[in-house]
Amino acid sequence: MTTLEIIYQDDYLVAINKPGGLLVHRSMIDRHETQFALQILRDQIGRRVYPVHRLDKPTSGVLIFALNADIARLISIQFAEQKINKTYQLVVRGYCPQEGRIDHPLKEQFDKITDKLSRKDKPAQSAVTSYKRLATVELPFAVDRYPQSRYSLVEAYPETGRKHQIRRHFKHIAHPIIGDAKHGKGNHNRFFQQQFNCHRLLLACTRIELQHPTNKKILQLNADLDDSFRDIVKLF
Repeated sequence: MTTLEIIYQDDYLVAINKPGGLLVHRSMIDRHETQFALQILRDQIGRRVYPVHRLDKPTSGVLIFALNADIARLISIQFAEQKINKTYQLVVRGYCPQEGRIDHPLKEQFDKITDKLSRKDKPAQSAVTSYKRLATVELPFAVDRYPQSRYSLVEAYPETGRKHQIRRHFKHIAHPIIGDAKHGKGNHNRFFQQQFNCHRLLLACTRIELQHPTNKKILQLNADLDDSFRDIVKLF
């Protein structure tokens, strides 16, 4: 990968459509990885960039970088104060409710590196995700114990920003996201790989709305789904 899709750029910030499977920056967790969005974008536009929020490695979509430290601080404050609206599209197992609000606190998740420094007694943090179902499909394949398999195309609006929040919340309501190796169901993930050649997590950040840090106007950043995700959406 030599270039990234830039969906917005001005003198203060730049936003890309991050591909699924690409890390935002170097991590001790994925030491074998050699490509990172931060470095690729820095080389692509020829200037230093500052990450202001997270997007999981397997998740695609809108990812914002500031172009100086002051702008990074201002945007990070908006994220911390939950003043930024985020929209995700996802495909889940089963027919989920037409709409809902998942208010389910989440314990902080640690990895083998940060776990050594973590407080095991830290209480669960508030976590809220609203959602609406966009469409459903029933496929004539027996993946579980039924002769058909049902799936939902969903739009989700996280009101908080906990680690893996959307993935964990939809597992909590028994509608895990397809392609989620950690929180999903392996038989459904394998079915999508074998039947549709879909080897990605079906979760994408399709829109972020924030207040521009200098002119204070509302900035809406939109990212298209990639080809593999779009092929799955056609099923619905």
